[in-house]
Amino acid sequence: MKQIASFTIDHMKLLRGVYVSRKDTVGDEVLTTFDIRMTRPNFEPVMNTAEIHTIEHLAATYLRNHPDYSSKIIYFGPMGCRTGFYLILAGDYESKDIIPLLTEMFEFIQDFEGDIPGAAAVNCGNYLDMNLNMAKYLAKRYLEEILIDICEANLVYPD
Repeated sequence: MKQIASFTIDHMKLLRGVYVSRKDTVGDEVLTTFDIRMTRPNFEPVMNTAEIHTIEHLAATYLRNHPDYSSKIIYFGPMGCRTGFYLILAGDYESKDIIPLLTEMFEFIQDFEGDIPGAAAVNCGNYLDMNLNMAKYLAKRYLEEILIDICEANLVYPD
């Protein structure tokens, strides 16, 4: 079988950042898939499922209610390797284009107080597996260390 594109990225060189993973065309529309890498693969611990789950609920809620992007959100969800998330947007974008959106989203997560949206048995299949404090910590860390002063090395996949 042919190897899929995401497995051709050298994960030993991959840094935390925001990368265009792929672009697909569906009809006349371009869909851009972003790799939002929150932990450095194979160099630091992966995120636990509880905080990933919490970030997923908060980010998806934020994105699908965003005044400018809500109609462009196709998908937001975790990577199986637990080092980050995928975001799929309708439209032809580059990584730098969505840094303001991601900055707002992670600020929303780091500052979130109250009940996690959808964290109830009637809304979620594993609603007890949540960790708001760790989700807030990881959002703050990603904001401060990556998004606020993001550089080219964190926007373009390594060679």
